[in-house]
Amino acid sequence: MTAAAVRRSGVFATAGVLRTVDHKDIGVLYVLLGLAFLVVGGIEALLLRVQLASSGLRVLDPSTYDQLFTMHGITMIFLVAIPLLVGFANYVVPLQIGAEDVAFPRLNALSFWLTLFGGVLLYLSFFAGGAPDAGWFAYAPLTEPSHAVGTGMDWYVFGLLVSGAGTIIGAINLAVTILLMRCPGMVMGRVPMFSWMVLVTSFLIIAAYPILTSGLVMLLVDRQLGGRFFDPAGGGNAVLWQHLFWSFGHPEVYIVVLPAFGMISEIIPVFSGKPLFGYRFVAASGIAIGFLSFSVWAHHMFAVGLGDAENAFFAATSMLIAIPTGVKVLNWLATMWRGHIRLEMPMIYALGFIATFVIGGLTGVSLAVVPLDLYTTDSYYVVGHLHYVLFGGTLMAVLAGLYYWFPKVTGRLLGHRLGLMNFWLTFAGLTLAFLPMHWLGIQGMPRRVWTYPPGLGWEWSNLVSTVGAFLIAGGTLVLAVNVVRSLRRGEIAGDDPWDAYTLEWSTTSPPPAYNFEHEPRIGGKRPLWDRKHPDRMDPG
Repeated sequence: MTAAAVRRSGVFATAGVLRTVDHKDIGVLYVLLGLAFLVVGGIEALLLRVQLASSGLRVLDPSTYDQLFTMHGITMIFLVAIPLLVGFANYVVPLQIGAEDVAFPRLNALSFWLTLFGGVLLYLSFFAGGAPDAGWFAYAPLTEPSHAVGTGMDWYVFGLLVSGAGTIIGAINLAVTILLMRCPGMVMGRVPMFSWMVLVTSFLIIAAYPILTSGLVMLLVDRQLGGRFFDPAGGGNAVLWQHLFWSFGHPEVYIVVLPAFGMISEIIPVFSGKPLFGYRFVAASGIAIGFLSFSVWAHHMFAVGLGDAENAFFAATSMLIAIPTGVKVLNWLATMWRGHIRLEMPMIYALGFIATFVIGGLTGVSLAVVPLDLYTTDSYYVVGHLHYVLFGGTLMAVLAGLYYWFPKVTGRLLGHRLGLMNFWLTFAGLTLAFLPMHWLGIQGMPRRVWTYPPGLGWEWSNLVSTVGAFLIAGGTLVLAVNVVRSLRRGEIAGDDPWDAYTLEWSTTSPPPAYNFEHEPRIGGKRPLWDRKHPDRMDPG
């Protein structure tokens, strides 16, 4: 999507790109940032998969491989998933709750530019002596001066500190907006589910990101001021970093998944012709996931030697958190049951999301079983699980949201045929890329290795994974073609192309700078539906 095409679509009609404070412009900028880094992170992934396509290859040297897999992880978590979801939240949430803008427009712009600057800092490391090479999790003591002698880990610290500050500011802004700027009649029991999940996510960010920030500051002290927080040779404790990082890292999984849940909870009811089944249960399950996410971090550390009591506790909580997650899946299926399902592109992606996320969720529950986790820890089984949750879950939902809200942002529909091609390439690609990783892990292939010897039976599965990665790249290329083509000559959408339920579809496409000509007043959970069908209004 070129800047000129975006401007022609009316997205940046209210202000220049560099000085805009309109929440809609900021939302689009976030999404463009996430898509740009998705391309970068995708190229890194393709290089990694080419290196591992067969045994004994020398496409990359070990140092370059370590830098690329580290930057790939950082990019996908911090510079793709977070900007994409924050971008959708920035654009959609004020419209859904009937607000004119976010609570603090200038802080909203600051949060975007900090996120962008943090990403730039991370990638400057390639030109300043080498990128970080200790993994996106940066396990000590590999990050201490005695082991990481270059400057890559310093760029890691500075980049994540800056982008993290932007994320925290954005979360505070969204939380205040949802709590204090809802239109008349929109009590919390009527807030759309996407805005509900954004609210829970905002509180998770406010609670979790300072934990990461504290660990990064301690690491900076170790590297630049001679501290020994994480260096066992100097009296520090390397496991302390793992506790700090995963106290942030596991809530982070739900920070990027909960908004995806919210997107699916908006799309499935509209294309099933029914209200969301169990609205209160879906909202409560999101809150429960938020609380429980802070009690499961040490299932990443079963092999550390915490002790039987600690392992039993974290195994139990890791299984427990699957219950509210399962509640959401059952509610989505119940919403579709006996509904008038329309297989438009957003719904197709929502169905793909459910299929792939359930696989990722089930493998996650298996990792809560301590003996199995000990067998598969640091193996490709964990890599397959992670990618099924984050790619098959979050990014599939983001694509569903992109096809759903693209008409609202641009006034035009994305093409259906290209959308189907995009879906099947992506769905087939992620299945081929990530499902064999589970088998590789069970066969004993460790993660974070740059090559492997022949004769271990790993070549075929790795080749299939590499083919899958290129299919995903093909799907991404089709999406880019679809977006550019639709911006230029796509079908005019109208203000409400999906016969939707929520307030963002009650204004023009694209919306004006002030969002609504008159302040909305609502009396139910589906305000636009109630307006269109007053004889079939939902109670509540």
